[in-house]
Amino acid sequence: MDKTLLRYYAFTIPHVTIFAGAVFGILLLMRVNLKLAVGIFSTLYGLMLMIVGLIVREHFWNSRIYKLSLLAYISLFLAGIFIIYSSIFGH
Repeated sequence: MDKTLLRYYAFTIPHVTIFAGAVFGILLLMRVNLKLAVGIFSTLYGLMLMIVGLIVREHFWNSRIYKLSLLAYISLFLAGIFIIYSSIFGH
């Protein structure tokens, strides 16, 4: 079961990474504050990875790798929210 999950991640996560990285690059080209751009990137990347993970929840819920990866995606999302909040209200 873990091999199937890892293959699924190998085929889906690179696409999410390229999209989130492209958004980050566009934000930098628009001269958005670096801290805000990193927060937006982290939030978007974490959200998209959570969506990818939640799509296959029923099939891989018993896998330890799945639970750890979902925890990492949620942590990335929450870290992005915190970075955005601190970049806007942290002055």
